[in-house]
Amino acid sequence: MRPPSWPTRLPKSVKMAYRLFPVLLFLFVLGDPFSMGGAKDLLPVEPDLSTRIEELYDHEARLFITLYSLAGNGRIDYVTARLVQQYARSAYGNPVYQTEAQPLFYWWNHTMWNDPEQDGVNGNERVYQENTEFDISRYKPCLFNGQSC
Repeated sequence: MRPPSWPTRLPKSVKMAYRLFPVLLFLFVLGDPFSMGGAKDLLPVEPDLSTRIEELYDHEARLFITLYSLAGNGRIDYVTARLVQQYARSAYGNPVYQTEAQPLFYWWNHTMWNDPEQDGVNGNERVYQENTEFDISRYKPCLFNGQSC
């Protein structure tokens, strides 16, 4: 017995439905294909310097890193990293850094953001990595000369 055959000429609306079905299924299963990274929260603007806890210099990456506590409890919850253009020592031996005006990287809410245009927080930042924390132990080990940091 021969299976029933499809009609040779289908109406345009049926043909269109068959063509759109895989696309609609893709959008439904995978979500919005135009989102870049899927981070739920938008990156807040760079905090005021009054919330700054500490500053670090990464010699290897040539980044000037600023650590902030937005909650004001001394715990790091926002970090920026600027490219260093020039590094020198003052007459007193203190480091002097000439940096870019705006950060290249941000860490906030367990997410690392990248701003390749370095034009400040304005919505064009990209999620670089999710579910990550800023690793201060790279710059400050837990023990230094037997004393905790």
